[in-house]
Amino acid sequence: MNDAPRFSAPAPAPAPGHGSEADRTVGDAARLLGVSVRALHHWDAIGLLTPSGRSWSGYRLYSDADLDRAQQVLVYRETGMGLAAIGELLDGAPATAAEHLMEQRRLLSERISRLTRMVRVIDTMMEAETMGNHMSGAERAQAWHGQWSEEYTAEAEERWGGTEDWVESERRKAAMTPDDWARAADEAKRLEADLADAMRRGVAPGSQEANALAERHREELNRWIAMTVPRQVLIARGYVSDQRFTAYYDAKGKGLAAWLKDIIDASALAQGVDPGSAAWE
Repeated sequence: MNDAPRFSAPAPAPAPGHGSEADRTVGDAARLLGVSVRALHHWDAIGLLTPSGRSWSGYRLYSDADLDRAQQVLVYRETGMGLAAIGELLDGAPATAAEHLMEQRRLLSERISRLTRMVRVIDTMMEAETMGNHMSGAERAQAWHGQWSEEYTAEAEERWGGTEDWVESERRKAAMTPDDWARAADEAKRLEADLADAMRRGVAPGSQEANALAERHREELNRWIAMTVPRQVLIARGYVSDQRFTAYYDAKGKGLAAWLKDIIDASALAQGVDPGSAAWE
């Protein structure tokens, strides 16, 4: 047996600019940041986030400082700021980490407040339409008045105004006569009364009667927009998560909002739809 000591050649030290063991590949950086590799490649191409190192094979290597800058990009992007503006901000006057955090908090707070107001207005309009109480153009204008600038009005139109659901809903409502509106309101009220009565009688979710009521509810929503079972499930979630919807239904019977959601979920399960994974299809 050869007992001679064994020696291995030392690994070459990394050349300047070629990173260190602590640097991360683009794939590692993407997983850590929660973004795609394509996004990091794009940020590199536009000069927003250029990795400070390269491997011997020429692959991008991201240092801790690079990851810090990436985090700044991600947070500022959530405020609604464009990538070009973010780059100008980060490359401009030096700022401490605390100063960036204060500015990010301010911008995010403003965005949260603005989006919360938008969601509340949309919920109000959805509730009115769901209950068959059509809002006139003047009422809609009043509801939206002062809630956002012309910039955000244009953004809302861009996001939702061209969707098939929006267009179809507007087409249906435009075709309705005064008698159609009156009938819609009457049928919505009768459905609500039947729901409250069934709950008081102890009708169990998943029973034949409860499933029939859930289907009537879906058909009522289908008056305004193509209503699949998964969509109905998602709308029903709002009955318990939004206090205004909860208050509306519970005024007709304490606990009605939660019971209505339960019968809709049970009916969905009976039709092979998992309420927990429902998606707006």
